[in-house]
Amino acid sequence: MIIIDGSEGEGGGQVLRTSASLSLITGEPFQITNIRGKREKTGMMRQHVTALEAVCAISESVCEGLAVGASEITFRPGKTKAGNYKFAVGTAGSTNLVLQTVLPPLLYADTASHITLEGGTHNMLAPPFDFIERSFLPIINRMGPKVSARLVRHGFYPRGGGKIEIDIDPAPLKRMDCIDRGELRSVIGTAMFTGLPQEVAEREVKAARKVLQWDEDVIGVRQLPEDQGPGNILLLEAEYEHVTEVVGGFGKLGLKAERLAKTAANRMKGYMESDAFAGPYLADQLLLPFALAGGGSFTTVKPSQHARTGADIIERFTGRKFEFDQQENGVFMVSSG
Repeated sequence: MIIIDGSEGEGGGQVLRTSASLSLITGEPFQITNIRGKREKTGMMRQHVTALEAVCAISESVCEGLAVGASEITFRPGKTKAGNYKFAVGTAGSTNLVLQTVLPPLLYADTASHITLEGGTHNMLAPPFDFIERSFLPIINRMGPKVSARLVRHGFYPRGGGKIEIDIDPAPLKRMDCIDRGELRSVIGTAMFTGLPQEVAEREVKAARKVLQWDEDVIGVRQLPEDQGPGNILLLEAEYEHVTEVVGGFGKLGLKAERLAKTAANRMKGYMESDAFAGPYLADQLLLPFALAGGGSFTTVKPSQHARTGADIIERFTGRKFEFDQQENGVFMVSSG
């Protein structure tokens, strides 16, 4: 059994999610203590419990100690089974983080699966649905499987209530080397809002445009139905030949529209001014499928502690090690095998 201290490295919920995915794939049981040991509020939150419940549901695995607030669990994996599944986080907890937990093992199932997830679709500390759909899944599909995602209803923090649907047609993952992102094809920005004054979104657009110098016709506002809020997110997207980067700025009480927009715009500007293939969110997400494919490489901006912690957990379960090497142009080459 693999024993993991959940306070090591980045010390967040990623340790739990990655371990559960890899346990199903490798057949290795594990125990985690000090779950989310470096978070202000330690222990498992609702979205982490849902992720583990989902993993158990698709595999008949056994997870001892599973409860909101739990700081220790023991997980014994079963065999992944394809099927039609529905999971509800029950709060604004991220549906996308639950998806990232069940997707890797379902890529190894014998037949196709359909998943419905309810909860948060656009919330802080997790990639928004738009990133999953337009940045992450296209890379997975180029590796062999066919995975499509559909946003049925937006779900913002703190209300939640969002819904996404995913269809998974499994196939063996093929190794990839993602070094060159290619020529820029298009940029687009959208300040989505509901239950808030439109003026908030317009201020975000104005501030983002000032930083990025994008034309007026490529960045605008979109009002969502009132029953999907309140909520606000600024989404910035840069589509290249071989990859699409999606940056999100999430509205919250007390955060000025201009500050939100400048932070998001500067993140996008930094990515576009680099030569990196993957932004920080995508770099985090590529490690696991690349390891399962037997290796691969990609360039990215400075790797986060989140990514390095993920690489450590992957090595514990698979023995596959990632190297993070800074290049002369400032980007990092991340490679394995």
